[in-house]
Amino acid sequence: MKAWVLHDIGDIRFEDVPKPEPKEGEVLLKVKAAGICGSDVPRVYQTGAHRMPLIPGHEFAGEVVDAGKAADEALIGKRVGVFPLIPCRKCGPCKAGYYEMCRNYNYLGSRCDGAFAEYVCAPAENLIEIPDEVPYEEAAMIEPMAVAVHALRKGMDGHPGNIAVWGLGTIGSMLAAFLHANASWDKLIVIGNKDSQRERLKALDRSGVVYIDSRECNPVEQLKEECGGADLIFECVGKNEVLSGCVDAAAPGGCVVTVGNPASDMTLNRDIYWKILRNQLTVKGTWNSSFTGDEKDDWHFVLDRLKNREINAKAFISHSFGLEELDKGLKLMRDKTEDYCKVMVAH
Repeated sequence: MKAWVLHDIGDIRFEDVPKPEPKEGEVLLKVKAAGICGSDVPRVYQTGAHRMPLIPGHEFAGEVVDAGKAADEALIGKRVGVFPLIPCRKCGPCKAGYYEMCRNYNYLGSRCDGAFAEYVCAPAENLIEIPDEVPYEEAAMIEPMAVAVHALRKGMDGHPGNIAVWGLGTIGSMLAAFLHANASWDKLIVIGNKDSQRERLKALDRSGVVYIDSRECNPVEQLKEECGGADLIFECVGKNEVLSGCVDAAAPGGCVVTVGNPASDMTLNRDIYWKILRNQLTVKGTWNSSFTGDEKDDWHFVLDRLKNREINAKAFISHSFGLEELDKGLKLMRDKTEDYCKVMVAH
């Protein structure tokens, strides 16, 4: 089969490799669509993967074409999405059902071969069946959308009042969309810095939605002017100055949810730290998403809204390439030659 193989940092090649065979409890999928995650770019060009050579790619959907021993053969022919984290199911968090916090996990596309290929193997327990009305490209979006939903659920506690989303990359934009569609709030304030982000969010026409362009003003001052401080702020950038700004702009007793992967070391100066103490703020971390197979997990939450057309996943797909052109998508994201949201590889 054809696959993109990462041999070393900056050395990714489109080449022929053996088609994988499903092990016990695994299925073989023909990949139909795969998204390029922002984490794939540094993995390919800066840090490398946990082991190499390796086939990256962890946001994907496909058709089950074979089943290994102990995997249900009735899965063959099914359209599925795949939770990429493979939990050990033995550690404390796993026993409590918090697989996203597994202490000894494997991971498709970063620790074992992923979906930037024609075929990939995955544990049968990690599959979610996709109905015919949800296209494969949208099904491949469940993973990042579930990450956004997981952050939303970490922050929401009843009626939070005024909410801000600072950072409108892929996850931040999805988070804003889910908040708009599914949450109860007084005012929703979104902070971006690109014309394309403003355009994507034009659909958020509900009364009370405010867009702040950080190129045109001081977001902290504007947030305070809009609502006197946000009761709940999602930090979706991963930069020191944005985290500090979120703490500064939070209302007394408010909550800051840290969503963005850190671009560098994260530190807080003394005055900002004092604001956490004196305003009795809650700072929460969030990572990945919950997938338990239960209808209440993040993945089923997203799938239900895709089926009901409550969320327009296609609106987030800014670019689409064929498998053989995947390197163009990676370079576009690395070099930022064009504004983008989700770059998709469709087979």
